[in-house]
Amino acid sequence: MKFSENWLREWVSPRGDTEALADLLTMAGLEVESLEPAAPLFSGVVVGEIVAIAPHPDADRLRVCQVACGAAKPLTIVCGAPNAAQGLKAPLAVVGAKLPGGLEIGKAKMRGVESFGMLCSAKELGISAEASGLLELPADAPVGADIRQYLDLADTVIELKLTPNRGDCLSIAGLAREVAALSGAKAEAMPAQDPAAAHAEARGIAVPAGADCPVYLGRVFTGIDTTAQTPAWMRRRIERAGQRCVSLVVDITNYVMLELGQPLHAFDDAKLTGDIVVRRANAGERIALLDGSEATLDDSFLVIADGTGAQAVAGVMGGAHSAVTPETTRVFLESAHFTPGVIAGRARRLNVGSEAAHRFERGVDPTLPARAMARAGQLLVELAGAQSGPLTAIRQPLPQRAAIRLRESRANAVIGVALGSKTIAGILDRLGLAHQKNGDAWTVTVPQHRFDLSIEEDLIEELVRVHGYQQVPVRAPLASLGMPPRGESVLKVAGPAARLALRDYQEVITYSFIDEADETALHGNAAPVRLANPIARQMAVMRSSLLAGLLGVLRGNLAHRQPRVRIFERGRVFLGLGETGGVAATDTAAQQPERLGGLVWGGAVDEQWGTPARAVDFFDVKADLEAVLAPHALAAEPWTGHPALHPGRAARLSVAGRDIGWLGELHPRAVQALDLGRAPVVFEIDLAALPPPGVANAEPPARTPAVRRDIAVVVDEAVQWRQIAAAIAEPPIEFLQDVSPFDIYRGQGIESGKKSLAIAMAIQDTRKTFTDAEIEAVVSAVIGRLVSTVGASLRQ
Repeated sequence: MKFSENWLREWVSPRGDTEALADLLTMAGLEVESLEPAAPLFSGVVVGEIVAIAPHPDADRLRVCQVACGAAKPLTIVCGAPNAAQGLKAPLAVVGAKLPGGLEIGKAKMRGVESFGMLCSAKELGISAEASGLLELPADAPVGADIRQYLDLADTVIELKLTPNRGDCLSIAGLAREVAALSGAKAEAMPAQDPAAAHAEARGIAVPAGADCPVYLGRVFTGIDTTAQTPAWMRRRIERAGQRCVSLVVDITNYVMLELGQPLHAFDDAKLTGDIVVRRANAGERIALLDGSEATLDDSFLVIADGTGAQAVAGVMGGAHSAVTPETTRVFLESAHFTPGVIAGRARRLNVGSEAAHRFERGVDPTLPARAMARAGQLLVELAGAQSGPLTAIRQPLPQRAAIRLRESRANAVIGVALGSKTIAGILDRLGLAHQKNGDAWTVTVPQHRFDLSIEEDLIEELVRVHGYQQVPVRAPLASLGMPPRGESVLKVAGPAARLALRDYQEVITYSFIDEADETALHGNAAPVRLANPIARQMAVMRSSLLAGLLGVLRGNLAHRQPRVRIFERGRVFLGLGETGGVAATDTAAQQPERLGGLVWGGAVDEQWGTPARAVDFFDVKADLEAVLAPHALAAEPWTGHPALHPGRAARLSVAGRDIGWLGELHPRAVQALDLGRAPVVFEIDLAALPPPGVANAEPPARTPAVRRDIAVVVDEAVQWRQIAAAIAEPPIEFLQDVSPFDIYRGQGIESGKKSLAIAMAIQDTRKTFTDAEIEAVVSAVIGRLVSTVGASLRQ
């Protein structure tokens, strides 16, 4: 939220400068995001009036102006602005003036004519980025007045980063109330004079959706002067709040919203038919909105309708059909209270920006509509010459806020400071919280505008906020800490992640909510876990896999032309009933299992002179996972069960016969859709599915070296190395320390459908040296095992 500091100080003026005010707000939880001066520093600029103008004798585009500036006689100013005209009032920088950017004005001769100053545009004063001519001032601007004072430029635009629970501070009145409570300064109430009815015209109102709209006020204003302009003081305040001025009637409604916090809407009364009806939308009902879009509604939306149909989406945006235009002479003004639940998320669903929805979905004081109607009516009568009709009001009983019990002992214990009864009562008074003390406790009645106060802890937070966090002493906690026992067999979740980092992977953290289109395309998930109130359309569902986030990071890196990407993420995914996301479901895991996902794209190694460049492939990443998951033996089976993976380059991963995840190249269809150039290799592992690592078994170093023996066996083409390794490993063969393949041969001398596999064996006895007979016994045992299990034969 942006606002003018000077505007706020008209309501309440605490001690201290702008920085002190910003610190006060920030330390109370209303974070000040930025402080911007309304205009850069300059001096020597006054209000000038062109009293005479003539063509320049030696330049077609220049004119010689006589400008009154409050001095004894007009100054001669040479000016080339296209809108310079007799009678125009504009800023005048006199000789000696200093403008933004370090420009100092002096007497100058322009094409033979002396000029004693410069008429200025808004851009030259630093108050606008663009300017097509001189800054035109109102006709009643006092000649000779300092322009900074006249335009209220000695001001600061303060921007707050409000949390969603502080909707009561989305107005000058709300901020003034808060600053008064924090600083002890007195807040000046700005009374609104409700205009008397000057005619009897009124429009009937019906509110079938009374639970959604407990308060609805309407009033018809006629005789609006279409030539009336928004006064400069109002324009400045609206623009410094980050909004644009449209027309006097619309600007008044926006001004009152910024001032009091109550959104209003003005309908062109001549375009309405019959009574106003506040109801739920019909399924498929359509309405053209003020921003030019067309919305299709359902019964979750509340609409303001007349006899012809919906004229506005309640609390969100008005319709184009009944919009106020510069020619509008009569309006129907609406001031209503809509419950937060019926407004929350509706603007995002329609993909529109709405200041009204921003306030209503956070909660607006239900007692404000009458005050806002009176204030807006007062301004319409004073500034637009309008005539007010009688007020039509529909009011439902408002729910009563439950009183909250606040215990002094509990507050002191939570805050860590004994505030005392007098201090607590004083803070409650400053916050406008009615209270009654009974023994150690207060019974506190919460006003309607504080939607964020509902339990005792909320009140305790208010006490420490107003008392001042900086006044709470810092005390280091004292605790007796012991080292709890932890068995070696307990798997540390950080282990695999830390090992990935050691293998040149970088950890990333991505959002848990993603685009539903990505969830469907990448995982084939037609029933994802949907958010009831997503923060954005592209973040509407909870992820069932880490893959979408990793691909998003990859695309961001490719946009920055990174040649090599190796990333991983450890985080939870969110599964619906019966859904496993291609990974083993571990117990129930509350359907939020923790996964370890990774992605590799680009070269297998960094570019260097000693190694030929090649793209990373499936086996590179498989080797990484084997190292990361050691001492577990990782098995990989061909798999086609994941819609986002290449059907011929994907595998199901398992450890000790238990599925733990998947590994593979991204499907070519996804590579093309995401414009990745080449396929990344991706993987995902369910951390809870990994068995414990077991206890390390330490052995003394061997006194004798290992003996190597090589054999070559012929096996069927279908036999895989993991089958051979399993056959040799179980049951263990004494003295056989390790086996590994080092060559494979197909061709002359080998039958069709067969292959020759060369195997290296490490044989060792840590206590003594082998004899040849003992070595041959081990080799024979291996050969015999392979003959009996996989049908191998020794190659001659």
